[in-house]
Amino acid sequence: MSKIHVTTTVNGDPAEFLATPGMTLLDALRDELGLTGAKEGCGSGDCGACSVIVDGRLVCSCLMLAAEAEGQRVETIEGMAQNGQLHPLQQKFLEHAALQCGFCTPGLLMGAKALLDSNPDPTETEARYFLAGNLCRCTGYDKVIRAVLDAAAELRQERTPA
Repeated sequence: MSKIHVTTTVNGDPAEFLATPGMTLLDALRDELGLTGAKEGCGSGDCGACSVIVDGRLVCSCLMLAAEAEGQRVETIEGMAQNGQLHPLQQKFLEHAALQCGFCTPGLLMGAKALLDSNPDPTETEARYFLAGNLCRCTGYDKVIRAVLDAAAELRQERTPA
């Protein structure tokens, strides 16, 4: 089976890997690039554990072929913190105890980031609706939503000129 050479950008850095024709982006991220934050929970796009952002769009990386990442910008949980500083979403998840076992946390954080990138002032209903594709068996979601809304408020404040 011939492999496909894929050139992409992952978390702001150029990346290249070889992919088999049926390889998913999730498998390429984990097995070829060593980025293990995205998890395979279901393999069918139902749980959100593998969520990443591709060219500004939230995707289930278990459903996207690795070859489709050619020329795309991919953001994973590994790129969320910058220069040793947690992203405000990550910090608020900690402050609100919005994680327990942690399996779903990378997907929830990427989903929340995609939400706030597109809507910096979501209502609680909008946040719940947007994150409905991320399944969590531990948290009950209330702390997650509180963390997202708190991070949104902080990010809006940071963007407002003093």
